[in-house]
Amino acid sequence: MLVDADLFWFQGHFPAQPILPGVAQLDWVMHYGIALLAPGKQFSAIENIKFQQPILPGKTLRLTLSWQEAKNWLLFDYHILDGEQPLRASSGKIALC
Repeated sequence: MLVDADLFWFQGHFPAQPILPGVAQLDWVMHYGIALLAPGKQFSAIENIKFQQPILPGKTLRLTLSWQEAKNWLLFDYHILDGEQPLRASSGKIALC
């Protein structure tokens, strides 16, 4: 997905160098994860999260989601597709109930 510079998430975060806030990344994980992998589930807790690279306007992202039903974990990875090797931007796992 292309991270459009006009997304409201960039407004005020930060004026000199906009970056995609972690809350936006988690919002997308929850939206797509529940809709596609865990219908009817709800947020319970963030088990682990790492923000490794800032996501800047105009970058292309790949979001990978997986559902571990036995543990009720939604796992995610965001990669920036820039250059020959994808660069991990963030990853983590979210407990659902």
